[in-house]
Amino acid sequence: FLNINVGPVIPNFTNLGGGLYARAVDGALIRDNVLRDQENGIDGYTVTNSTICGNDASDNTGWGIHLNGSTNNLIDDNIADRCTRIGLGDSAGLLLVMGSHDNTITGNSFRHSGDGFFIGNENGCPSNDNLIAGNNASLELMHDAVVFSLLHGGVDSPRPWIREPVVKFLCPSPGYDRHFAITESLGIEMIPVPVREDGPDVDLVEELVGADAAIKGMWCVPRFSNPTGCVYSDDTVARIAALPGLAGANFLVMWDNAYAVHTLYDDAPALASIADHCRARGTLDQVFQFGSTSKITFASAGVAFLASSPGNLAALSKHLSYQTIGPDKVNQLRHVRFLRDMDKLSAHMAKHAALIRPRFESVLDTLESELAGTGMGSWTRPRGGYFISFDTLPGLGREVVRLAGAIGVKLTPAGATFPYGLDPLDSNIRLSPTFATEQAVKDTVAAFVVCVRLATVRQKLQQQSG
Repeated sequence: FLNINVGPVIPNFTNLGGGLYARAVDGALIRDNVLRDQENGIDGYTVTNSTICGNDASDNTGWGIHLNGSTNNLIDDNIADRCTRIGLGDSAGLLLVMGSHDNTITGNSFRHSGDGFFIGNENGCPSNDNLIAGNNASLELMHDAVVFSLLHGGVDSPRPWIREPVVKFLCPSPGYDRHFAITESLGIEMIPVPVREDGPDVDLVEELVGADAAIKGMWCVPRFSNPTGCVYSDDTVARIAALPGLAGANFLVMWDNAYAVHTLYDDAPALASIADHCRARGTLDQVFQFGSTSKITFASAGVAFLASSPGNLAALSKHLSYQTIGPDKVNQLRHVRFLRDMDKLSAHMAKHAALIRPRFESVLDTLESELAGTGMGSWTRPRGGYFISFDTLPGLGREVVRLAGAIGVKLTPAGATFPYGLDPLDSNIRLSPTFATEQAVKDTVAAFVVCVRLATVRQKLQQQSG
């Protein structure tokens, strides 16, 4: 086996002999080089804040691109295929070792190598918080992660999910209908779990996963959850990070932080880091974190991100390399240039909030003035995100949506926020006031209130007459 952790010590030619050697450099641009048919293509030691892009480091016998103790680099649009040799292990298209943290790996090809993507974790020195950026939809990455678990299983799992008699997922509800569509389409049985102000009912979650080894995963939208707008409390995050210790083998948390920066008010509650809690508990292999810019720049034209343990990223990136040569790199560059850094992103999201906040307040003000104290419904008051969750009296959700549709007001179908589209109380309706003009939102919520009142009065009259 190659010694993946050795430093740049000459004459240790086992791990040296590459096309390009970089040591202790910051802010470098390594671009459009051909580095083939050698031991390694690129060897980088303590390389920081640099860009490695457009290089061809294929057909090497060790590693195509090798970073040791290197952080905050962009590795984009490189080809490092067929990096392998007979009889010697640990060759790879990309190797990250010895504290190579916070690198962004996008649009590369690491196919037909000993390992496509190898992140080392020997001698107690992991390489953490590296990101793989996929195409424009985080939902696509979520689908791929679930399919990968079905077909191949996770790191150190005894077998893939598809070999289990039955596979089940916990679905905090009301929740995101597209999450539920993924698991339903793949034949995974879904179990709804109530959502509270601090996140899913973790007492019930712990009880369920501890009693049923067939439960292999759980969907989560932890900040400004769709549709309730709740933010998971620190205790909830910590307990979810500990779930793999209670669950059966091959359990996975799908952590879709879609609204991570979508605050409407400065006092919006922060979200604890599940990655920190997972590292403390040794459960990082059991969590996939997702995010995207789809509700930051353009829906269905953003950039998606996935974060997990080094082992998961290595396995999944190899799986993805069979699916695609690479994502839309022009779009990725467009986003990097536009958003640039956290300060620019925060300023951009403040503009979003200035546009969206009046629409939310129009809905909430109307609901408060017209329905508060009537007993005709209840609703959330989120401090961020994109939705308001409204609950009619039991049995009226579908009727309110039907009445609204009859007068030209299009609402999300009642029940959509529950697995299989089945709200057991037939009461939850997701309101999304982000798209229409402020005046259109005011007119729409006024019509919605009339429908709620009419449906409620009719139900009361029917109950009295019956």
